[in-house]
Amino acid sequence: MKASILPIYTEERKKDCVLRLKAAEGQLRGLQDMLEKQRPCMEVLTQLAAVQKALRQVGRIVLRNYLENCATEAIRQSDPSAYDELMEAIYKFAQ
Repeated sequence: MKASILPIYTEERKKDCVLRLKAAEGQLRGLQDMLEKQRPCMEVLTQLAAVQKALRQVGRIVLRNYLENCATEAIRQSDPSAYDELMEAIYKFAQ
């Protein structure tokens, strides 16, 4: 697929993703600390679930942005690789 026109993300989406990633980063650090301090398994699992949810949310935002902007533009331009890339994106995030 051809390179996207910049900016790829709106300021609002970019800020939302960055905030979520910073939160996930803090949660990951907390997980490391929890393991080092031998915290109970259920506490660690709860924190792991929170990190995974935060990352999934960022993935949803980026995927939506991809569908609304990158994929739509490539399809409009009759880019033959657009459908293959779209299918790849769907399979990556459908797991």
